[in-house]
Amino acid sequence: MEAKKRRLTLEMDPEFQQRLKVAAERKGMSTRQYCRDAVDRELAKDEANEVQRTPFSIEKLLSLRDEIFQGKKLPGDSTEFIREARESRAGL
Repeated sequence: MEAKKRRLTLEMDPEFQQRLKVAAERKGMSTRQYCRDAVDRELAKDEANEVQRTPFSIEKLLSLRDEIFQGKKLPGDSTEFIREARESRAGL
């Protein structure tokens, strides 16, 4: 039995939608198929790149942290650093 298909809705401005329609027509396909093919190509690229990456592990991250900080703690409260960074981005 085939798995039930799911619907995806995209919002796009009229100019983008027109470009999409023209591109699909040039290839003799529906905009639906054009979008599916484009997404499939991008997913294949992403999946191929994922295989080439070195696997990430929390153990490697912890080891790197220990190597960099050598057991030292940063002064101050990280919560305060985060709050200050958010405020500066927000222009407060």
